[in-house]
Amino acid sequence: MTDKTEVVHSLDNDELIELYRAAGFGGRVGWGRKAAVLVIDMAGTWTEPEAMIGSDLRGVTAEIKRVLDAARAAEAPVIFTTMAYDPSFSDVTKVSRLKTPHAEKMIRGKASAQVIPELERRPDEALIEKPRASAFRNTNLVSVLVDQGVDTVVIVGCSTSGCIRSTAESAVDLGFHALVPREAVGDRSASAHVANLFDIDQRYADVVGVDDVIAHFAERD
Repeated sequence: MTDKTEVVHSLDNDELIELYRAAGFGGRVGWGRKAAVLVIDMAGTWTEPEAMIGSDLRGVTAEIKRVLDAARAAEAPVIFTTMAYDPSFSDVTKVSRLKTPHAEKMIRGKASAQVIPELERRPDEALIEKPRASAFRNTNLVSVLVDQGVDTVVIVGCSTSGCIRSTAESAVDLGFHALVPREAVGDRSASAHVANLFDIDQRYADVVGVDDVIAHFAERD
């Protein structure tokens, strides 16, 4: 095994990909019968660079808009998430506050917890408030998806190393096809973004290009 294989944990490392494939990782789940787009945590808390956990996601936002345009044209379900807690913090555990103090900035009703206007959320597009990283954990997301006959989720938003990865892991655990368009997810850490895209692609979801997602929805327009 070369140093490159050992050190560079990215989608560009062909040697490492081959190593994982030989170990039985990295299969393709592909598309199922009906897809929905999950827009994860694109609210001010994450998208404003000056916020405690914020970063510059303008490029990611532009790519998410492209995905949304295609999904909406195909009349595919679109579901947004955010994280928010009561000002008393009665609904968030002490352990969570100790491990991730930024939880104390996620206050229900504050503008920072609202989906950014650039994504033009529509009245019929659900907004799910999630208490943990995964959009599936302790939420009604499964019920919303099953009700609409969805078996495939396209996961966009932030952060790649946290809520995107966790949502992708839950999706495969629950039997959903999951796809992550690489240009439509982002992270405050470039290295964490690249490394976690690799892990997501090998373990939980197919990492694909935004153009591939748009092409798929165009076939159903």
